[in-house]
Amino acid sequence: MTALEHPARADGPAQPSARIPFPLVDEVSRHCVQEEEPETVHIEVHLPGPLDRDRLTAAFGEALRRHPRVLMREAPGPWYRRRYEWELTAEPDVEVVSFPPAGPNALRDARTRALTSAPPLSLSPPVRLEVVADAGRAEGSEATDAVGLAAHRRARTPRTGGAKGTVLFLTINHTALDGPACLRVLATAAELYGGRDNSPAAPPVRPPEPPQPLTDTPSNWSPPARVAPGTPEPSPGNGLLVTELPLPHRPKGSPYTVNDQLMVTTALTITHWNREHGARPRPLRITMPVDDRPRDSTMPIGNGTRLVEVPFSIEELDAHGRQGDSVDMPALLRHTAARTRALKALPRPQLGRGAALLTAPVTPVTWRAGVTRGLRRAAASWTSTTLLSNIGRIPYALDFGEEAGRAHAVWFSAPARMPRGLTVTTASTAGRLHLALRWSRALLGHGDGAHVRDLFEHYLHTTETGTQPETGTETGP
Repeated sequence: MTALEHPARADGPAQPSARIPFPLVDEVSRHCVQEEEPETVHIEVHLPGPLDRDRLTAAFGEALRRHPRVLMREAPGPWYRRRYEWELTAEPDVEVVSFPPAGPNALRDARTRALTSAPPLSLSPPVRLEVVADAGRAEGSEATDAVGLAAHRRARTPRTGGAKGTVLFLTINHTALDGPACLRVLATAAELYGGRDNSPAAPPVRPPEPPQPLTDTPSNWSPPARVAPGTPEPSPGNGLLVTELPLPHRPKGSPYTVNDQLMVTTALTITHWNREHGARPRPLRITMPVDDRPRDSTMPIGNGTRLVEVPFSIEELDAHGRQGDSVDMPALLRHTAARTRALKALPRPQLGRGAALLTAPVTPVTWRAGVTRGLRRAAASWTSTTLLSNIGRIPYALDFGEEAGRAHAVWFSAPARMPRGLTVTTASTAGRLHLALRWSRALLGHGDGAHVRDLFEHYLHTTETGTQPETGTETGP
């Protein structure tokens, strides 16, 4: 069973006694849980106005009931059971919505909790919604990390004076759910709260293209590059930095998408970072989640994305650092677009074919857990370089009515556990790109994250202009 084949769909009633086996993605994630780096997904939604506590609590509770697959907890069982199981519940086991005290560090503290404290799987639902009131846009658009080091204000980020708004923090246990599924639930809550239509906008229409075979693709028969260590910090866990950027320009009729520009930007950013830190050049592989689910009320709730890996050769990327050399940016974007289209079109299980064998229920699940963890450690050097999760244009208005208003910024962040140690997550709202960098503190420090952000911004600009940095050119502000 995959995450898309559960018996409790958004359009059907929840059965309190129903149990469903863990889908493949959920089981693998459950095997590899680490307390020091929780597998959480963080969603941060900024609204211009205030929300009423009682109305929001009621609306979100009703949204959970309308998407009953969210109301679940891990069912207990003996050590020799063949599967983990989700137990669906009629109502939440805990208060899901909370309102922490407002204050100058409220946003920072909420981000910290989103990275360090996962909702438990033993209580339904494995989701937490925190509402930070009186948060101005200026405060919410700062780049902060997870432990409260100084914020890096960005002069390019628009400010709105002293206007106060509200920030919603959704923290999700990624063993159970992913970000797009929970955003669907939040859109339902917005519609119930504000009484306004929050149906998903139609996706952009692109002319159909016949599937193209993968050609001129770098080999996957060598371990990919790792992100070079920066200045690791002694405490475990993840760091986080969020910032707002202009959407990259793309000439009309371009054969590539914004997603392809982000993919090239990520590859060039890591190549530059590794070169600065003396890492030997290696090919890159960037994991890209693909989500084919509908965004309306029939959307299957769970972990519904499949993962593909986009390769880049040394020669494609490393010319940026050689005196006198330059990369043909339009060609690199075209090649990347051809690869991503072909990889999306290939039929492939969510985590690849090997994972299906690991989760076959022929031995006790606790035995399979040990094997899975051992193979994960053994295959660490073959893990992709990083993960780029581009949510794209947020399809819902997230309109909470006249007083609270419509979301003007939405950030996501994906877990950043080693051996990758760095994830890049992007989304666009109100014509702006919202970038979240999340890293393992065993790999990078806060200053490293700020430098990676500056590199990312610089290379994103090169994808729209085709310009090249000269050797030694400053890329920071």
